[in-house]
Parts: sequence; structure tokens; C-alpha cells
Amino acid sequence: MADEELEALRQQRLAELQAKHGDTAGDPSQQEAKQREAEIRNTILAQVLDQAARARLSNLALVKPDKAKAVENYLIQMARFGQLPGKISEQGLIEILEKVSQQTEKKTTVKFNRRKVLDSDEEDDY
Repeated sequence: MADEELEALRQQRLAELQAKHGDTAGDPSQQEAKQREAEIRNTILAQVLDQAARARLSNLALVKPDKAKAVENYLIQMARFGQLPGKISEQGLIEILEKVSQQTEKKTTVKFNRRKVLDSDEEDDY
């Protein structure tokens, strides 16, 4: 009976790990759905962007995939609502990238905590 419980726990843990890491090797319908979604995204982006802009976006996806995904989502949303007048050039994509960068910009601050040392000859140092 302990072996059956142990095997059940192993199967449950394996399922949790697969769900956590997005491993869908066991479910071909999910893979097919993800593939269809990627194809739809690519066709929309092909209709919206010219070649130079697509090349820039793909280069950005290599370096910063989260930022590229945000820009893709923004472009797809604009295309679905008909807010794009035509194909976006590389310069137009650069402007969109600057807007997204300003919105998602992380402001870093550096704070120095200086330790006060009790020094008897503090007034003597110039």
C-alpha cells in the first residue's frame, strides 16, 4: 500500500512540475492551439509591419522578449480596432518602442547609508 501511495505522489508531483514549466508534451491539442495562435500573430504582424520593422522587432525579441511581446500585443490590438492607417515603417516602430519604454521604464534610485564613526580627532582632519 505504501508503494501505491508513493507512486500516486510521484505522479501528482510530475503533473505539478509539468504544469509549472509549461511542458505540454502530453497534450497535443494545447500545442496545436499555441501553434495556431502564433501563426495568427505572425500573419497580423506581417500585414501591419514592413520588412525593416519586422526585422527590428525580431532583433528586439532576441534581446528583450518581454518588451517585444508587449509591442506585438500593442500592434495587434491597434490592428484589431482599426487604428493603424497602413503598414508601419521602421521609424514608426521606433516611436512605438519609445512610447512602450517610457511606460515600462524602471526608475532606479541609489541611496547611500553612510556610517557615522565616532572619531575623537574628527575636527583635526581637513
